[in-house]
Amino acid sequence: MHALSFHTWVIHVSSVLEWLLAIGAVVSWGRLRHEPEWRWLALAMLPALASALCACTWHLYDNDPDLHGLVTLQAALTLVGNTALAVAAWHLWRRRTPLPRP
Repeated sequence: MHALSFHTWVIHVSSVLEWLLAIGAVVSWGRLRHEPEWRWLALAMLPALASALCACTWHLYDNDPDLHGLVTLQAALTLVGNTALAVAAWHLWRRRTPLPRP
């Protein structure tokens, strides 16, 4: 755990915890409003969480070159997560904005 300073670890760990709380908040918001489509947004947040866990794991092992595959996995999960979040946000927007009829 020498690769990162204590303060950087605090930021990494708190970011992961914040993301978990945000996922819970999105689910709660959907339940409160009786809008189950918010669960899709929460589900779309999971790849970004997994990406963060990949980064933390790689740093935990002092950026070991044998674990460099985690960096590639993190990048892939970030791409998937950003795409999933965009689709989920579009779905929420579309649900609230009726399409014009011809």
